[in-house]
Order: sequence, then C-alpha cells, then structure tokens
Amino acid sequence: MNQEDIETARMALKTARRAAAAAGEIIREKRGTAFRVDRKGAADLVTEVDLAAERAIIALISRDFPGHRIAAEESGRGEGDSPYLWWIDPIDGTTNFVHGYPFYSVSIALECRGVMAAGVVYDPVAGELFEALRSEGARLNGRRIAVSPVSDLKDALLATGFPYARNDRERALSIAAAFLPRIQGLRRDGSAALDLAYVAAGRLDGFWERGLRPWDTAAGSLLVEEAGGRVSDFNGGKFDLHRGEIAAAGPGIHRELAAGLNHK
Repeated sequence: MNQEDIETARMALKTARRAAAAAGEIIREKRGTAFRVDRKGAADLVTEVDLAAERAIIALISRDFPGHRIAAEESGRGEGDSPYLWWIDPIDGTTNFVHGYPFYSVSIALECRGVMAAGVVYDPVAGELFEALRSEGARLNGRRIAVSPVSDLKDALLATGFPYARNDRERALSIAAAFLPRIQGLRRDGSAALDLAYVAAGRLDGFWERGLRPWDTAAGSLLVEEAGGRVSDFNGGKFDLHRGEIAAAGPGIHRELAAGLNHK
C-alpha cells in the first residue's frame, strides 16, 4: 500500500470501530425481543435487525468516506471506481441471533486496491472488539493478540462451519469426520468472522469453511494474518476472498490443516 492508503486505512479503522459500536447497540437493544425474520434461502435468514444495523454502519462510513464503494450483505455492492471498497456483514451469525444463541458478530473491513487494509470484528454480547491494521498487528480491546503456538493437530481445538446449500453439507460433514480422530476437539459455532477472530486471539487453533461470501472473511482473514497466522484456500494456496473457502491457523499446524482439507 502507498502512503495515502496507509493513512486512509488508519482513519478507516476509527470509523469501523464507531460503526461496529453503533451496530452492536442496535443488536443488543433488539435481542430477546420480537422482530421480523425473513428467509433468503431454505436456511439463510435475514431480520429487520440486520437491516437496521447495516444502515447504521453504512451511514457512518458514507459520512466519513463519501467516495468509497460499499459491499454489504443485505444491500449489495455499490457502484463506482474508487480504489477503496468496504465489506460489511451487520450480523454474521443471524441464525444464532434469531435463536438467542450468543455467538454472532459485526464484521467490517476496508480493502485498498485489492489489499485488505483494516478490519474489525465486534462481539456485541461479550463486548469484545477485535481489530487489525495491515502491517501493524491485531488487537482485542486494545491489547495485542497472537495466534496459538500449537504445533501438532492432536493438540488442536479446531472450528468449522457448514454451507447453506444442503447438497454441500455431506462433503462438509465428511471433512469434519476425517479430522475428528486426529484432533483434540471440534467446534461449530455459526459465525465465521468470530471464529477467525478467535483463531487470531489463540482461542481456537484453526478454522476452515467453504461456501462463504467476502464479507464473512474480509476482516477475519486480516485479523489472523496480523496475529501471526496463515490464511489460505483448501489447497494451501493463496487465499482468495471471492473463492468462498478459507483455511486459517497458526503456522504450527496450518500445513497439516490444509493437507487434510486437500485430501478430501
């Protein structure tokens, strides 16, 4: 990134913090109350809370950076030729939110000329703000974080997710079943952004999932990288935000994780 991008990313991180806090306040006010729930697919939900949180995020970003493009889960991708593109997921883990299961997050990231430059993942239940700035590390509520030092899969606590498309779930279950005898434990919590934040903080040793959208992984992938971890596709190759699959782990087990995914 050039100097302009670096300065823009620093300012963007401040805006992302405020936007995540605003969205989090809306989410906390509405949790446990009656709200409208619609279906985008058989297992893909959207609520009026998602929409309200997304509007609040976009309003703050548009005020501070009126020329930037915005790609948000519920309102789509903005047009324009700006080299700056925001990726927004107002509630990553909407199904959890609908059911009152307290594992969901707000995910906001800024991409500068094809490079993820700044990002936040906010857990409004725990009040935890994970943030990262390209080349400046990752933090949780202001404190530096780092990925797990685990170096053997047998000692690893991993997490995964299952795709919305039901015909893809059989393969996902097959991969999970193949890993189970080789690891210490496996979790499926339902928010890819927060799972990636947990990898960055060393709470999880690794995470993989297929069938994701860019706003699911934009901020989380940067968090893992800036916390010293590795992010790739299932083959161990370069991570592509648009490919829809991610393998993230500390450097001690990433190769083993990717090899297991590639084998399947």
